[in-house]
Amino acid sequence: RKIHIQEIKVEDTTAPTFNGTLPVDVTVECDLVPVAETLTAEDNCGTATVVFTETREDGSCDSAYVLTRTWTATADCGLETIHIQEITVEDTTAPTFNGTLPVDVTVECDLVPVAETLTAEDNCGTATVVFAETREDGSCDSAYVLTRTWTATDDCGLETIHIQEITVEDTTAPTFNDTC
Repeated sequence: RKIHIQEIKVEDTTAPTFNGTLPVDVTVECDLVPVAETLTAEDNCGTATVVFTETREDGSCDSAYVLTRTWTATADCGLETIHIQEITVEDTTAPTFNGTLPVDVTVECDLVPVAETLTAEDNCGTATVVFAETREDGSCDSAYVLTRTWTATDDCGLETIHIQEITVEDTTAPTFNDTC
């Protein structure tokens, strides 16, 4: 009797592969950061599990940073395939003022409007508004120009400025208090 023995050694030398289209590196505005995709993978010899991690590297301000997203597909035998996506997050949009902004006006000296309190919003966070006023004297004490400036600044230092000029005039002649 003859016996023939064949020994077959089975190895898994092929790492798993991700299914579908993988997310690519992108640069986005701070309010448009994409949601992390859920990736799946398959392995030629069994199943593959995918683990997701994300790290953040801060930039020059709160709304400028780099996200590194890593998906690791691991086969039953421990072979791995890694996919990395880098998302560069920027803040390139200046804040915007809320509501109707005060317009340039010419007024009588006794009708100078009170300076409005303006607010602003930013697509990436908060915005602060600082008010300043300067006066340029004219031909008399009751004739001058007020320049009002509101500066809205976001967390990354981007600014939007609104300027209102108020020309103050004295066009009303004086009146007598008593009867002549």
